[in-house]
Amino acid sequence: MRPRLVSIVGQTATGKSALGLALAKKFNGEVVSCDSTAVYRGFDIGTDKVSARLQREVPHHLIDIAEPTEVYSAARYARDANDVIRDISSRGKLPIVVGGTGLYYRALTRGLFPGPARDDRIRCQLTSVSRRRGVEALHQMVTNIDEVSGERIQPRDEKRLIRALEVFILTGRSLTDHFSETRSLIEDYLVLGFGLRLDAADIRRRVSVRVEKQFEAGLLEEVRRALVSGVEEDAHPLQGLVYRQVVEFFRGVRNERSTRELIVQENIRYARRQLIWFRKEPNLRWILGSGEHCATVAQVTACLLEAIELDADSKRTD
Repeated sequence: MRPRLVSIVGQTATGKSALGLALAKKFNGEVVSCDSTAVYRGFDIGTDKVSARLQREVPHHLIDIAEPTEVYSAARYARDANDVIRDISSRGKLPIVVGGTGLYYRALTRGLFPGPARDDRIRCQLTSVSRRRGVEALHQMVTNIDEVSGERIQPRDEKRLIRALEVFILTGRSLTDHFSETRSLIEDYLVLGFGLRLDAADIRRRVSVRVEKQFEAGLLEEVRRALVSGVEEDAHPLQGLVYRQVVEFFRGVRNERSTRELIVQENIRYARRQLIWFRKEPNLRWILGSGEHCATVAQVTACLLEAIELDADSKRTD
């Protein structure tokens, strides 16, 4: 019988963490985070990290494992997640991957090509384009050569946009083309995947409430501490959603009210991109409902029990 892995992915603010916790308690599982900013220490409020209390109740992995000055890549995530998942399985527990970073999830479940080494000359030229014409110009260039990556990468994520263009210039092929030929490190696992989604109105409401709570919890102070400690403004975690807008607030780009409104709008746009991205992932069963809702937990539980029984029947007939 193949080892099993459960994944809970999908749109932001849909309650993925809550569902992951509920399933871990029901199925003797441990959670493997799939969040590109939660890997960094000191970035808690803007990433809605699961509290320390809940992490004591259910073990969580790949949270707070990198310094904010590091560049933690999707390839590194795939390697680290593979190690963690196999360790969880070896102890008789169920690995449950939870998060919304599409590239990390694809790197883990479908593989990620190593890519050419960085080319400083090309990066310098592309950075110059960004300074002269705006980072949006890079995003349009990526979209022109690779529509899928254009949907996946945030329009102002300069580092990832430059890497996508660098790979195309050096290899003559897009990131999406390269990804299509890779193999997963966990291809021996049976992945039971679920995608959470909500109606647009529900996403907007939940995002608005979450952003208000983030500011009340001390989001501005969290970013200020990072900057005072020596973390550069262009450090990877500070370029992520929520944090990038707060850094711009500190630079005087906009006032606090406008910053809150922009973070809400960017989260809503991100949720749309996540849905587009994850809909292209194979073998995901989509659930319309929030992860905290008992009906969602019951539906996913029933699906898992059915899949486990079918797998057991198949094993008995072999």
